[in-house]
Amino acid sequence: MSQGAWTVLFLQLGVMLGAAVLFGQLARRLRLQPLFGELLAGVILGPTLLGAVAPGFERALFPAAGPVQTASSAIINLGMLLFLFTAGNEVKLEHLPRRARAIGWTSLCGMALPMATGAALVWLFPTIWGPQAETHRGLLALCVGTALSISALPVIARILMDLDLLGDELGVVVMSAATLDDLVGWALFAVILGRFGATGGAASGVGGVLARTIGFIAATLVVGRLLGRPALAWIRRRLPWPTGFLAVTAVLVLLAGSAAELLGFHAIFGAFFAGVALADRGGAGNEAHATIQHFVLGFFSPLYFVSLGLLADFSRDFDLRLVTLVTVVACAGKLSGAWIGGRLAGFGTRSALAVAFGLNARGAMEMVIASVALQNGLISSRVFVALIVMALVTSMISGPAINAVLGRTAKSTGMAPS
Repeated sequence: MSQGAWTVLFLQLGVMLGAAVLFGQLARRLRLQPLFGELLAGVILGPTLLGAVAPGFERALFPAAGPVQTASSAIINLGMLLFLFTAGNEVKLEHLPRRARAIGWTSLCGMALPMATGAALVWLFPTIWGPQAETHRGLLALCVGTALSISALPVIARILMDLDLLGDELGVVVMSAATLDDLVGWALFAVILGRFGATGGAASGVGGVLARTIGFIAATLVVGRLLGRPALAWIRRRLPWPTGFLAVTAVLVLLAGSAAELLGFHAIFGAFFAGVALADRGGAGNEAHATIQHFVLGFFSPLYFVSLGLLADFSRDFDLRLVTLVTVVACAGKLSGAWIGGRLAGFGTRSALAVAFGLNARGAMEMVIASVALQNGLISSRVFVALIVMALVTSMISGPAINAVLGRTAKSTGMAPS
């Protein structure tokens, strides 16, 4: 790249990161997750505001093509991979067998109902979803259903931590059900992208894509679980700590992403399931994982969430009818499904509702799915904006709703009266 291109790239990244820090801190002051402020920073810097006020400056700072755009996209995509790796670290597979009945019912109902209602929306009202509903209605229906059914583990974990519920029975069930939902949801999304293909056409048969998906996930989890702890011990003995661990982790994330791309998926699936496989629950590995998380959340993650605000014009592409429909259906499907599952699992009425509100938070994971779907041509900018707004709304109401349902007396136990 020329000297001028390097100057623009560094200026662009500096402006994005500075705005992310500023608005992320503002979000914290308002008792919101930093990602809300980071997304707002992107909306301000992108075509929604800066592009409307100073279009020439916005195009110069964020060129749509060329070496600056290529380099910036590479850095942001690397940040997305590392963010998905840290999100995978939040998955606690060891909790799944302990409360199998409660987790199974809550996860099954909490995922099946919103997925069915989301898919039905596309089939019943195809005209509001854009041209993709005419050319690939089945894949779009599955994509929207998957997007409406997943939860956001990092956001849910932070909400439960703030409410002092993370270690209680309710918190464990919510986190474990969200874990299962995300594992199934991301696997389904891998199948969707593998079937759709990078060129917007059907890439291969569903059976072949499904087999590759299951094989890839199983191999990643098995190899990671069997070799992860011995490898961690070896790295600690032979390499500088924790810098050696950070370097090896980065290599593994890139290799997992490359393998996922080679098999016809998106690299994010490799990063996410590598995070699940290499998650460390105690001992010396916690220090290294915490170091990775701090670096990702402090640098790469803000850049990624700011970049989401640059992807669409949130004023031009904001469709009130679609936003309202997506948000209402997402909340109704998830809340009713998870509540039914909680009741079948033996929770009281209020406890089951608290579980449902916990799982209703979509947050960052929803935004990642929306951005990847947009970049692969599965959804339009209008649908992207609707999914982003839905993710923000559901995450904002989750914590206050849990507090309101449980009340002060339930805080210490996580279990509310029936």
